[in-house]
Amino acid sequence: MAFAVAVGKSDFPSLRQEGAYYVDKTDLLYELVHEVKNEVSLFTRPRRFGKTLMMSMIDSFFNVRKDSRAIFEGLDIMKHPDFCKEWMNSRPVLFLSLKDAKGDTFDLAYDKLRNCIADFCKKIPDIADNSLNNEDDRKIFARLMSNTASDAELQGSLKTLMRMMSAVYGKKVILLIDEYDVPLAKASEKDTAENHFYNKMLDVIRGLMSLSLKDNEFLEFAVVTGCMRISKESIFTGTNNFASYSVLDEEFSEYFGFTDGEVRALLAAADRSDKEAVVREWYDGYVFGTSHVYCPWDVINYLASLRTNPNARPKTFWKDSSHNGILRTFVGRTEFKIKGKFETLMNGGTVTQTITDMLTYDTLHASEDNLWSVLLMTGYVTKSGPEDDGDTVALRIPNKEVATIFQDTVVSLFRDTIDNSKQKSMMEALWNGDEDAAGKTVSDLLWKTISYNDYHEDYYHAFLAGVFTGLGYEVESNKEKGLGRPDIILLDDDNRRAIIIEAKKSANRADMEKDCGRALEQVDMRKYAEGLYGYTQVLCYGIAFFQKEALVRKG
Repeated sequence: MAFAVAVGKSDFPSLRQEGAYYVDKTDLLYELVHEVKNEVSLFTRPRRFGKTLMMSMIDSFFNVRKDSRAIFEGLDIMKHPDFCKEWMNSRPVLFLSLKDAKGDTFDLAYDKLRNCIADFCKKIPDIADNSLNNEDDRKIFARLMSNTASDAELQGSLKTLMRMMSAVYGKKVILLIDEYDVPLAKASEKDTAENHFYNKMLDVIRGLMSLSLKDNEFLEFAVVTGCMRISKESIFTGTNNFASYSVLDEEFSEYFGFTDGEVRALLAAADRSDKEAVVREWYDGYVFGTSHVYCPWDVINYLASLRTNPNARPKTFWKDSSHNGILRTFVGRTEFKIKGKFETLMNGGTVTQTITDMLTYDTLHASEDNLWSVLLMTGYVTKSGPEDDGDTVALRIPNKEVATIFQDTVVSLFRDTIDNSKQKSMMEALWNGDEDAAGKTVSDLLWKTISYNDYHEDYYHAFLAGVFTGLGYEVESNKEKGLGRPDIILLDDDNRRAIIIEAKKSANRADMEKDCGRALEQVDMRKYAEGLYGYTQVLCYGIAFFQKEALVRKG
């Protein structure tokens, strides 16, 4: 069979039946049941790290309503024949995903939660018809399936369903809840008094969880996934034998994400081992516990793009599936002095922070430490290395993909926070030919923004173009004029005037004057002003940059 990858497919049976490449993570089943034996296991990982596919695999293996031997044939779990004989397709499974139980209002989110439970009921209608269940439970089941259950019945729905399933099959139930924190994450986004429904949604999720996980005689064990562990709200309080595994923990650390060996095998199967260095640079770099892992979503998407275009360049697939709201929040908190830390990260360095994996969605923004913790849990930063342990952790940007997200998002966000009057002062000085005032204002703006790429010339070009564009000017960057390509041409059509800028990066402060002269010579010799016909005023500037200082000279 030809090599195939399945982009975005999180249904384990269909992935296997279609013959798509599967990175074998089935040993988690044996470790989960035979080794750790938790009553409740919570796995928290960033988006797009295989949580849902893993939950579908767990459901497929244990679910008594399925016959899964064929789709597990040849996988690692089959190396444990006694375990498979005892556990494969032997237990009733209640598999519920809350990823769609979200909305901009409480009523909408609550209705979607009802739909999630109704949809599960529709998959097992025969349970309600079984005479082993009492009449009261069958009536509640009917109301759950028709979306007419009371609030109390909804919060107790999982336990009711587990009691009914256990009665029919004569065995305890395995409970799987995927993306348990999505309703809370969405509810916490609303910050106006009339729309803030976080506490109401918290009460619902707490009731749903506590009734199904705490002192439930029908529970075999439960697996729960999400982005973050919720602590202070006491969702899991009183749950016996509860264990939480975050990106900080060693246990199960290799099961979410692809290891280096798994990626090499995947690339070899695709006959694209030539892309190993590119894939590592762009999508590797995450440290979960003691394991180095790649983002599986990115690797699979890049391989898919290579199938249609063998020369496809890597891009930020993860950005399309994640929001940058936490970055916007961080940048907007002016009381946190974090600009220097962001610069350190974006230039390949590390920052050391106090980290916790026990957060609450309504207090995520309460402190700088909390925000760094969120960046870690959501995948924007990672531990510097597996040796980092404890509450104080060195953090870094994991790879080129996330660095690109920081450049595209963080730099522009910091630029947007700059006092607009400074930008206007710079423009006034440039139009008036005031070199000293322009140089001082450009330097002031540089001090207030984020620098990256070790102050390469491209950084300075992007900085200037961003400032001018933010003021509403038409900007041409590296567009052919005369005998070459000037760095920036600024056009003010209303007043029929233009500015040409050639920027140079100086090796040291002493060279800045000389580099301004070189820039102006380039503007003159390559006739950059040619082609700007009809403009009554054309000003030419050479700007030399050294770190966060600028020197402006007019030609």
